[in-house]
Order: sequence, then structure tokens, then C-alpha cells
Amino acid sequence: MTQLLDLALISEKTLKHYNERAAEFWEGTRDHDVKQNIEALLRHIRGGPSFRILDFGCGPGRDLAVFRSLGHEPIGLEGASQLAAMAREYSGCEVWEQDFLALKLPAGRFDGIFANASLFHVPSAELPRVLRELGAALKRDGVLFTSNPRGNNEEGWNGGRYGAYHDLKSWRAFLERAAFEELEHYYRPPGLPLERQPWLASVWRKRGESVEI
Repeated sequence: MTQLLDLALISEKTLKHYNERAAEFWEGTRDHDVKQNIEALLRHIRGGPSFRILDFGCGPGRDLAVFRSLGHEPIGLEGASQLAAMAREYSGCEVWEQDFLALKLPAGRFDGIFANASLFHVPSAELPRVLRELGAALKRDGVLFTSNPRGNNEEGWNGGRYGAYHDLKSWRAFLERAAFEELEHYYRPPGLPLERQPWLASVWRKRGESVEI
């Protein structure tokens, strides 16, 4: 079990990594095509036409701006202060600056949560709690999208950032125990052999009260 002191260090070092490289990170990711992921979230949300969406780990605001341009009501959540400021300026959206390991989310507010390349920073020991907190922030039947670099369930420090790299079986187990029902999953980038698709994307529907782990 990860100790509390270790969690503080994980947050501090990972956020420092992003804050020190905010401009570089923006230049390296601003042109990434994640239309497939955005469409995967939106097609499973019921109702509409406008949805309340939490962009969890919104970075500099690339996808916030897309959701807004599509007529939705996105709010960003970002732990790194430099990226949060960039996201507000770029997207014109509200952005909450919150540590992933110390969330303060309103209950039942969002139709969908878009966690694109963010939840892998949550240590496995804390993932059940964080998933329950995300589930509580969704409306009834709300939808969670996740995309993470996949692996063989190893975790630790990687280039100054903490990461946990789950395979599909492990990721399913975490989500199902947190009271989510799988809607679909796929590997990215599209159109490549599996060994050249390092990203695991999945879509989940909230199915009731979360289960303690």
C-alpha cells in the first residue's frame, strides 16, 4: 500500500515535471488528433444536445476548446498550475486546479467525464477511491471515457512522472469494482498493428453506487 508521504511526493514531483515543461508539452500535443476519443465519449451520453463535461487532466485546453466548439458545457480539471492557466486562456472555459489525489468534485453534476491520458498518473492503491469520486460526480447513467498508455500492470517513476500501466484485464477489474459498466474499448492509434498501439481507450457507464474495494 502506498504511504501518505509517498502520495504527497508523487503529486509534487509529477506536477513539477509538467509545470517546468508546460510550453514544451503544449507544442508537443496541440496537434494530436483525438477526435476518435471525443466521439467515443459523446455517442454514449444520453440526452442532449448539450452536455456538461469534465475534462479530467485537461492540460493546456486543447480538448476543452473542441467540446466548447461543439456546443457543450465543458469544465477543465488540471493539477499543474501552468497548464491550468494555459487552458483557461486558450479555451475560455472554467478550469479547476485540483490534485488528482485530493479531488473536491460536486455530486451528480456531469453527463460525461473525459479522462484522456490522465488517470494513469493515479497510483493503483488510490485508483479505487479516485474512480469512486469520479463516479459520484457523474449524473445517473453518466459516461466516463479513459485513455491510458497500456502495459503489464507495472508502475513507478518514468521520466520524472509517476505512472501506472494497466492491461485490459486489470483496468476492467478496477472499473467494474467501482460500479462502471463497459460500453466499448479499443487501442490507439487506429489502423496500426496491436504492437504499435500503445494506448488503451475505454468507455464506461455509471451503473449505481460504487463498491468498496
